[in-house]
Amino acid sequence: MQILTIAALLFALLPLVYYLLCLYCVIGYFRGLRKIPQARSSFMPGASIIKPVRGLDFEAYENFASFCRLDYPEYEVVFAVSDPSDPAIPIIEKLRADFPSRSIRLITNVPRMGTSDKVNNLCQLVQNAKYDFLVMSDSDVRVEADYLKQVIAPFVDPEVGAVTAFYRSLSAGNLTSNLDALGMYMDSAPAALVAKKIEGRLGFAFGWTMATSKKHLAEIGGWEAMVNHHSDDFEFGNRIAQSGHRVALMTKPVSMVFPKDSLKEYFSHELRWSIGLKSVRPWGYWGLSFTHGFPWALIGAAVALSIGYTPVATFYLVAYLILRVGLAWLTGVWGLGDRKLAKILWLVPVRDAISFVVWVSGFFSDRITWRGLEYHVQKGRLIPVHPTSQSLAPRQESTISPVIT
Repeated sequence: MQILTIAALLFALLPLVYYLLCLYCVIGYFRGLRKIPQARSSFMPGASIIKPVRGLDFEAYENFASFCRLDYPEYEVVFAVSDPSDPAIPIIEKLRADFPSRSIRLITNVPRMGTSDKVNNLCQLVQNAKYDFLVMSDSDVRVEADYLKQVIAPFVDPEVGAVTAFYRSLSAGNLTSNLDALGMYMDSAPAALVAKKIEGRLGFAFGWTMATSKKHLAEIGGWEAMVNHHSDDFEFGNRIAQSGHRVALMTKPVSMVFPKDSLKEYFSHELRWSIGLKSVRPWGYWGLSFTHGFPWALIGAAVALSIGYTPVATFYLVAYLILRVGLAWLTGVWGLGDRKLAKILWLVPVRDAISFVVWVSGFFSDRITWRGLEYHVQKGRLIPVHPTSQSLAPRQESTISPVIT
């Protein structure tokens, strides 16, 4: 019994050690950024912003319009939708009317090459892109006028094969959008910076910005090689890194717009990400058990109280709160400049509690729903739940030609 008690108390310390490591990496990274002189780059080649779209995101017009207001000499914005009746099409047509001087193209009736609707669209977008540099981003992303300058500048270094970014959250203001807004600051950015520090490089990318050149994309087989994969951003960045090129981070974040989802919708998309992570990094998924500080703090406190060590119990709870809230504040406010974050920091333990439930649930399911399409995720690949109605075999649609306007 004594051995079990000591083991529980020691294991409960591991998340606190992980949070300290996160703090070290976050402080080191953003302090380093502040020391880099903000020199203007003259490297501004033409670029194609390519956006795969399915359905309408919250404030979709403003998200799309931000890409049409960029301060950059020569670029185009190309959208692709697989369904000719997609509700996003009228929004894109309004963009073309509102920005007549901007090169905005739309590809519809996209042929199906594999099970991922998003990657099918990306294949067509790359084939029809005018410029060599390709900048891909999700449809719920919003950017500032200097976005393209920021994302293209790292390619001056010939070792850079891809550029990705962190995001600053734009919350709709309800409970679930606020919980979503905390995700980058509590988990995504700290975990990425820890991985970068330990591995000496960034071995993946984030879907809110994935930039590369046609040459580097061809070296990893193009999007065609990833057309059946679930975590396309992970696959893309990992293949770029494995090919010997560097995945660089933009020095400035983009913005991610979060809608007023229901609790069920919030849990569903969190579970989708969790299942995807389990599929591409199964051992790493098990290792996440020691990053969930909330349940371990409760276990440590309960064990300490059971043997009469009240100060130790207090230490576990207070240390968890200080480190966890401090990490979110340092990453979000100090690092990424989210000045509204302080108002929702009280939700940090709430998000951690839900995240733990999501993580456990991920062990018992491989089924996800993405924008109305249902899949099983097995060994990183998407397998349609309803193949006849959802994903025809590639050869059956090989004669379909995309419509470009």
